[in-house]
Amino acid sequence: MSIPAIQSVLQQMRAASIENGMAPAAQKAAPAAGSFGAELKRSLDGISGAQNAAHAQAEAFELGAPGVSLNDVMIDLQKANVAFQTGIQVRNRLVAAYQEIMNLPA
Repeated sequence: MSIPAIQSVLQQMRAASIENGMAPAAQKAAPAAGSFGAELKRSLDGISGAQNAAHAQAEAFELGAPGVSLNDVMIDLQKANVAFQTGIQVRNRLVAAYQEIMNLPA
């Protein structure tokens, strides 16, 4: 996998997280072009935030908080799961790309 392909995947992740409302506020305001590590961290923070929000909403539903419906809880949990699975796939592709680079002849 080439660097442009990895950058393309990161851009798709950012667009999906913004579209689903799971991106950090700073990313929604102005996605600044940064280093690869900063972009990866921002994506992982978005995934973590989605999971934390979904679990907090599930806990609120379990405690009987008014205005929290089971449908919303289930949808948010599924969104967080999809974001997590996407992150796992990106990680797998990054590891595969790293291994491919390491196996190149010097």
